Amino acid sequence: MSQRDAMKTTQSWHDKTCEQSLAELKTGTAGLDEIEAKQRLSNFGPNRLTEPARRHVLLRFLHHFHNILIYVLLIAAGITTLLDRLLNTFVIIAVVIINAIIGFLQEGKAETAMEAIRHMLALRAAVIRGGRRQTIVGEELVPGDIVLLEAGDKVPADLRLLTSHGLQIQESILTGESMAATKQTEPVAKGAPLGDRSSMAYSGTTVVSGQAMGVVVATGGETEIGRISVLLARVEMLTTPLVAKMEVFAKWLTLFILTLASLILLVGYFVLHQDFTDLFMAVVGLSVAAIPEGLPAVLTITLAMGVQIMARHNAIIRLLPAIETLGSISVICSDKTGTFTRNEMKVASVITSRNHFNVDGSGYEPAGDIRLEEQTVTIANHPALLDLGRTAALCNNAVLTRVAETWQVEGDPMEGALLAFAGKTGFDDHKAHIEWTCTDMIPFDAEHKFMATLNHDHKNKAAIFVKGAPEKVLTMCRKQGLSASETEPLDHDYWEEQAQFIASQGQRVLALAAKPMKPEHMVLAHADIEDSLIFLGLVGLMDPPRPEAIMAVAECHLASIEVKMITGDHAATAVAIGNQLGLRNTNRVLTGAELDTLDEATLAARVSKIGIFARTSPEHKLRLVMALQANGMTVAMTGDGVNDAPALKRADVGISMGKNGSEAAKEAAEIVLTDDNFASIVAAIREGRRVHDNIKKVINWTLPTNAAEALTIVLALMLGMTLPITPILILWVNTITAVTLGIALAFEPTEKKVMLRPPRPHGEPLLSGELLWHVALVASLFLIGVFGIFNYAIERGYSVNLARTIAMNTLVMLETFQLFFIRNMHVTSLSWKAVRGTKAVWIAVSTVILGQFAITYLPWLQMVFETEEIALLDLFLIIGIGALTFIAIEIEKQIRLRLYREFTLVGIFKKIYRKFSMM
Repeated sequence: MSQRDAMKTTQSWHDKTCEQSLAELKTGTAGLDEIEAKQRLSNFGPNRLTEPARRHVLLRFLHHFHNILIYVLLIAAGITTLLDRLLNTFVIIAVVIINAIIGFLQEGKAETAMEAIRHMLALRAAVIRGGRRQTIVGEELVPGDIVLLEAGDKVPADLRLLTSHGLQIQESILTGESMAATKQTEPVAKGAPLGDRSSMAYSGTTVVSGQAMGVVVATGGETEIGRISVLLARVEMLTTPLVAKMEVFAKWLTLFILTLASLILLVGYFVLHQDFTDLFMAVVGLSVAAIPEGLPAVLTITLAMGVQIMARHNAIIRLLPAIETLGSISVICSDKTGTFTRNEMKVASVITSRNHFNVDGSGYEPAGDIRLEEQTVTIANHPALLDLGRTAALCNNAVLTRVAETWQVEGDPMEGALLAFAGKTGFDDHKAHIEWTCTDMIPFDAEHKFMATLNHDHKNKAAIFVKGAPEKVLTMCRKQGLSASETEPLDHDYWEEQAQFIASQGQRVLALAAKPMKPEHMVLAHADIEDSLIFLGLVGLMDPPRPEAIMAVAECHLASIEVKMITGDHAATAVAIGNQLGLRNTNRVLTGAELDTLDEATLAARVSKIGIFARTSPEHKLRLVMALQANGMTVAMTGDGVNDAPALKRADVGISMGKNGSEAAKEAAEIVLTDDNFASIVAAIREGRRVHDNIKKVINWTLPTNAAEALTIVLALMLGMTLPITPILILWVNTITAVTLGIALAFEPTEKKVMLRPPRPHGEPLLSGELLWHVALVASLFLIGVFGIFNYAIERGYSVNLARTIAMNTLVMLETFQLFFIRNMHVTSLSWKAVRGTKAVWIAVSTVILGQFAITYLPWLQMVFETEEIALLDLFLIIGIGALTFIAIEIEKQIRLRLYREFTLVGIFKKIYRKFSMM
């Protein structure tokens, strides 16, 4: 029997003891070694749910024929075949196939984009292998792995719990229970229902509070969630509210056009007595010209590119509507540590009851001098430093590892800095934990703002070690330490003054305390530390601002985006960092305690005038989001903890940290930052504005050109004129331009002044008055150009086919010039940079030129489309009409933009100022 089959025979683990579970899984609390882990990964396979089978590639391709317009074209092809218009049939079928191929390729690009994002969001797990803590990709977990859990984590596999400290897990995904389940390590009855298996942690559930260690008993499809459902492996559809609105708009427009086309067919045949064959083809051409069948697909490509580019800038979009909302953000509320700062913490200063020490060293390396008045001290001469070093090492869950020449931290960066400091006082964290075994703990929680451990050594001694916020730890102390054995009454004012001093240097302040216990004391409760601790000292941790964050804050201010810092740090620390970052309104800080005294109306009135919120809890974030939204602001909020989830969900855009953020925060957020860097938020906003601009450009190019093509046919039919462009030529124009010029706009780069514009109004309508005016203007100019040159050709004695060829080429030229106009919607198009375009634009234009050359000058295509060669002089005339129309539209834009500036409040005040300054 194979190892995999042997382990499968064990159907339940909740009724087994910890020792039995470890024995059956052939592992221990030191974890598997790397060789055994790789062997088991080969036997059991990756820890992921089986993905649902995808449709066959042929079925995916055929699905793109499921479209109202395609049905219309197929019916038209059948009718033209019956009417013996085989060339028309060939052209219609070619258009249908080309449309399906384009849609198929675009769908593939969208799925590839989302698949890549899904892999970037892969779950990571903290494990113990070979006795050392490390972080691995969740897919690499195997039965027998030892996994560490803490608040905010998503459970990466089914675990039999080995230790549990205040562990509560939200299991509603499996049990439907809304309340978090309390966990422990004792076996439960074999027949216990899923919700009562308190000794187990199941894959896909979320840790609400506490810490634990468990052994993996099932992975992938063998987990409880794997047995129940494979729906979690689905790929998210690539759509946003704007794209959804566009699809609905396109469907209604399609129904309207088909109704209008049917009416024209009936009136033309029964009232105007026009030839049915010609009339029918004209109606088909009208339908193809007017219906923007490719618009949703092009918008999808634009979104796919935006998602990929944002991912390259370290911002992963989890929920696609966030792409649109990014352009509307008017305020960013960000954590300080790791987002504004490097998140490379180090202890810079230490204050005891008698001395103020400075600490040297680089990064997380546990080596460096500790100085007193610029003189390096001998640790043995300062027992208080030994006490602080021991507490820093033992009240700690992080691990320092050396990779090549660099020291790295597994766990919280602040705890890594404390371990490095402990090393400088002579404590090796690994040896310290072996000598002083942790028998119980109270995990850190944002509500009580401290962490405590109960440790026993091999000399039958026991002690409690505590670290936390100074104001909290001070309330739990009655004495302060002088040395390992000497104490004196607590000088509360002294410590508050020293905490203020450290914070004013831009350092984060942390207090350390301890308490000896009786050896028989094995359980740690809050009552044990309420008011009997010995205060050991303060440590100041330095985490300098990121240079790129300083630049990003300045860029936000230029874009009329407010930036606010929300931190749990001391107010003085926050102000020092805020001033270095260039934040506004740092002269007034609102603390969490002050915030609690304000009602919602007062908070909403004050929140806009404050740039820094200090000593806050995650619950305060939710109130701040609501207060800012009450002022009509569109809010982006960052978070990393499990308690940040409500604020992230309530914010217009929730942003989670990818490196140090909890899985609960990632689940609640729309965007995950892979580098936890504030500059990545601003890069995402910039890219979000680019994506929205490009979506608007696609719409602004498609609707006017489609309207012009359709009106060309409608106007000719209604006036009983000769069609200036045949339906078959309309089919050609619509196909050649849609697959080239339209898609080229999806590749447009970010406009130079995109971050100088104010945020876009949230909920901006799809069809604005400006867009409708643009459609009417462009369609009118196109009609004048097409009908004008057609009549010019007829008056010159050209054949109807030649006149139509000239008119068709003019329409394509007008659409090409319209592309260059749309590329620069907010700035002038009459510049070398604007005309120069991009690689995508010139590939599209070159493709169109080659296509037009072929249909105009190649004999066999002339026969199919009934076209004729155009003389050189007429080609110059076509280009001239396109250029003149482009200039006319550009002049209209400049007049409109100038009028807008003149009639805004800014323009009016500028006029008043100039007038009074001349008096």
